[in-house]
Formats: sequence, structure tokens, C-alpha cells
Amino acid sequence: MARTKDFDEKEVLDKAIDIFWHKGYNGTSMQDLVDGLGISRSSLYDTYGDKHTLFIKALESYQNEGSEKIGAIANSVAPAKETIRKLLELITGELLTDQKHKGCFMVNAEVEVAPHDKEVSRMVCANDQQVEAAFYQVIKRGQDCGEVSNRQDARALARFIFNTVKGIRVTAKSTTDKGVFDDIIRLTITALE
Repeated sequence: MARTKDFDEKEVLDKAIDIFWHKGYNGTSMQDLVDGLGISRSSLYDTYGDKHTLFIKALESYQNEGSEKIGAIANSVAPAKETIRKLLELITGELLTDQKHKGCFMVNAEVEVAPHDKEVSRMVCANDQQVEAAFYQVIKRGQDCGEVSNRQDARALARFIFNTVKGIRVTAKSTTDKGVFDDIIRLTITALE
């Protein structure tokens, strides 16, 4: 008869995200995970198999949560420029409230792990495409109703804004000066005019 788990898997994944996010994949030991997750080593291995599998599940959980937030804003009926601004403010707001200056977990995984791990690379690429698609959808809607200029291709604008988002996520590792991010958002919105 299978044993029931005496822990909440979502809670464990949230803790794993924090540990990996703070220490990085390579900087996190199995002992760090056992200590930080509050579960036994055997429960950790029984549930997740190994550190890599837990990392993948943590990255998936982080990506799914982010996708839900971005989708909720991108699918709103607000004007396109306002929606883009809200998306950028969502991203910067989360980064600015982080006292540890961890940056973005997905970008950190892209830099540290993806070059050497095909599974993480695929996840990062899929996430990038999903976020870019959200920006594209909003920009295209704005162009179709005349709110966003047609001078630039909607896909090119989406890529530009997504690249700006990545830059914001890296910059947040070294500064939490809201003025810096307000300037970036303001100038990014002007690309839509």
C-alpha cells in the first residue's frame, strides 16, 4: 500500500523555487533542499527523484504562475498601450519588491543552466515564445483598432518589448530604483506611437 505524503507539494515547490532562485541550480546542494524544504531526504527522493527533476518542476511551477498573471492582463479589454504598461509594471513591481535582488528565476535558469541542459533550454524557449506571443496579441489588437502605430511590424515590436523585459529582469539584480524602471517603461511605450 502506498504511503500518503505528509506534506503539501505546492508548498514544497514554492520553497524549492526560493532556494534555487536564491542560490542557483549549481549552488544548491541536496542538503540545502532537505533543510529548506522541511521534508526528509527519502521523501525528497521518493517524490522528485533527484535535484534536476525538482528543479524542472520548480521552474514549471514558476512559469505556470507567471503565465497566468500575464495572460490575465494580456486578455483584458483595456486599451493596448495601457495593457502593455500594466504588463511591464507587473514585471517590474515583482522585481522591485524583492529584497534579495534575485532577478527573474526563468532568466537566471536561462543564463546558468540552459546552455548545458536541453530540457531547461526548451522550457526557457517555450516561455519566451509564450510571453512574446502575449505582447504580440496586445500590439496586434492595438494596431487593428488604430491605437498602436502600424509603422513597425507587430511581431518586431513584440520582440523588442520582450527583449526590454529581459533587460529589466537582469537590471533588477543590481538596482531597485523605481525611477530607472519607470523611465524604461515610459520609453518602451513610445515605441508603440
